[in-house]
Amino acid sequence: METDALRLDGVCKSFGGVQALTNVNLRVSKGEVLGVIGENGAGKSTLMKIIAGVMPPDKGTISLDGSVVHFGSPADAARHGVAMVYQDLALCDNLDAVSNLFLGAEIVGRRWPGARRRRGAMRRSTEELLERLGIKLRSLDLPVGQLSGGQRQAIAVSRAIMRDPKVVIFDEPTAALAVNQRDEVLRAIARLRSEGHAVLVVSHELVDVRSISDRIIVLRLGGVAAEFTAKEGYAEHELVAAIVGMSASAGAPNAKAGVELHGDNG
Repeated sequence: METDALRLDGVCKSFGGVQALTNVNLRVSKGEVLGVIGENGAGKSTLMKIIAGVMPPDKGTISLDGSVVHFGSPADAARHGVAMVYQDLALCDNLDAVSNLFLGAEIVGRRWPGARRRRGAMRRSTEELLERLGIKLRSLDLPVGQLSGGQRQAIAVSRAIMRDPKVVIFDEPTAALAVNQRDEVLRAIARLRSEGHAVLVVSHELVDVRSISDRIIVLRLGGVAAEFTAKEGYAEHELVAAIVGMSASAGAPNAKAGVELHGDNG
């Protein structure tokens, strides 16, 4: 049996008297996309921050490729092979795609302070990475602030996987994007899966999550309330019922009427 790329066992987290996560178990295999959904306040953001090394769990363990790990910071998590693509993208709008991808990790000709950056080498590496992911940008030379939302998201995706991470986490990757831009991002996620990365997609966009995920877990009140698999099949009303804590057979409300699916602070 193949070892899970990422596994969480019994993860708990509280803030004062508020229990944000309670005994959360989660696993993601190599070459799999796991969707994570839930209402605002369900614990999604806290869970992702723990996996990304922003904060430690109070209890429980995180394992990568079968080995328990302890992250002291996001940089520490990145060194272990965890990459995070945040909703705000964290791009420098005044810099072009190449500069954003290599920001803080520039290729230089000589290893001394002030050594000249090798722009040509960085550009070629950028072109190769974008081609590998099937991403086409309007221009590599324009400041990214002038690019579309979908192309900015594509740059953030590319930057996250430059170091070939084991696990890639997406926080609301298709929020506020046009349909064609959403398709670009979803295709990039599918390409990551085909290359063997373990991918987590945290989103309120149920249509997008369903279209790309091999499995979906529903967080409710800080715990895993349900799990669905594409292989076994499920209906959207079953997802919504699990999100709001109803029985699917009792008649779940539709997505528009029953639950706010386009918020933040999960």
